[in-house]
Amino acid sequence: MMGMTLSELLLKANIAPTELQGDAAINSIVMDSRKALAGSLFVCMPGMTRESESFIPDAVDAGATAALVHSPAGLVSARSYGLAAALVSPKGNSFPDFVWRLCDAFFDHPTRSMKVVGVTGTNGKTTTAWLVRDMLNALGEKSAYLGTLGFYLPDQTIELGNTTPFAVELYNYLAMARASGVTALAMEVSSHALAEQRADGVEFDTAVFSNLTQDHLDFHGTMEAYEAAKWRLFRELPKQTQKAFSAVINIDDACGERWHQRLGEIGTPVHLYSRMGKEGAWAFESKSLKVSFDSITGKWLNVGSAPIGKVDAKLGGSYNVENLLSAMTAMVALGYEPKDVVKAASSVHPVPGRFEAVQNHKGIGVIVDYAHTPDALEKLLDAVRPLTKGKVITVFGCGGDRDRTKRPKMARAASERSDLVIVTSDNPRTEDPKKILRDILPGLIPKTDSLAIVDREEAIREAIKRAKTGDVVVIAGKGHEDYQIIGRTKHHMDDRELARTALENKK
Repeated sequence: MMGMTLSELLLKANIAPTELQGDAAINSIVMDSRKALAGSLFVCMPGMTRESESFIPDAVDAGATAALVHSPAGLVSARSYGLAAALVSPKGNSFPDFVWRLCDAFFDHPTRSMKVVGVTGTNGKTTTAWLVRDMLNALGEKSAYLGTLGFYLPDQTIELGNTTPFAVELYNYLAMARASGVTALAMEVSSHALAEQRADGVEFDTAVFSNLTQDHLDFHGTMEAYEAAKWRLFRELPKQTQKAFSAVINIDDACGERWHQRLGEIGTPVHLYSRMGKEGAWAFESKSLKVSFDSITGKWLNVGSAPIGKVDAKLGGSYNVENLLSAMTAMVALGYEPKDVVKAASSVHPVPGRFEAVQNHKGIGVIVDYAHTPDALEKLLDAVRPLTKGKVITVFGCGGDRDRTKRPKMARAASERSDLVIVTSDNPRTEDPKKILRDILPGLIPKTDSLAIVDREEAIREAIKRAKTGDVVVIAGKGHEDYQIIGRTKHHMDDRELARTALENKK
């Protein structure tokens, strides 16, 4: 929208600021002063670590011509530097609501012209969204993925700071996707993003709900608030689109069952999936389902009807059955023929850091996975146990500056399902890693064979040292991440690399 003035943009977005002073042409919207260019509108987001309005001089030096501020002092500062400025109160949802409407108008509704699948839930978001992208590609779409693993366009990959970026960044990415010719997008939508209205205005064709278990209570406070944030994707965001919206729900989950009823009451079309094979849901025929470390095969059907066809997916682990079902059901919700969905599901690729096997010639299974909640760890280890001839050795930790109440629950989940548990560090951030371990250890079942090793590299080395032929070492918590956050600094550390080195040095 080159050359549009701030006042023209406000008119197009049909929004009115608390106060508007001056006017200027804007060519881009940024929330990071370091990314400002000539003609940028600098959005001063409230609630950041450092007062965002203090970066106005930096944005001006980079060429910004306008600012969106959240305080009278910010308005004065912006005007003193010659910027056109709009003031919006930070109270309630006023500011984030203003921002997404502004961005959606500036970029001319970037998701209106593409198929968009949103995925939310405590566990399974990344894998499901990744599989959705793979299937969309197989079905002839030029597809993109946005989430925990980054922003994957057909011709480039961009690292993200958040699973779901803030609205200003998100809309810049969405516009980039459209400019790249993307016709379909699979997007993870986190509870943080939904609570903070980061994804508002995105025109979803369908949204997938995987499950709800304890996580992020440090942010939401209660499970009720956590659920309410996710519910926005199905209740509030569909009101912001011109598209016909439908929902994909895991009917095996207690929250999913509640939502199915609520969605029916408000008239939202719902497509169900069920690992348990519940009536009316998409599922795999139980007698034909076979799962290994690197594959899932089985006949797919809508329960109560004849099988559509046999899926042969190069994806391992029993908990990935649910993820595969959720992605396939999303394809049905988008209107693809079930027989074509079967073919597409057979072409998916493994997801980095999700039940990822580290190949070796030692006869030892090594699985690296992102599982970092009690429920995810339980499902991971429950998937590993039936495939293991020997012992299960689990290495895990808990992140610093995050929900402390889940730490002993993680320990219990691991000790109930492992022959040896090694508790270690996992992004301690600003907390003392030894203190984190002290929070974890009381959750271990008495007499559990366990070790506490603060250094993660040493912990992985010890796990593989103790493993014998037929054993499986599960390294949980970080998955695809190639860093360890100590303090506020990221240090290079990749569980897969550490495991390979330990295997090479194993005698």
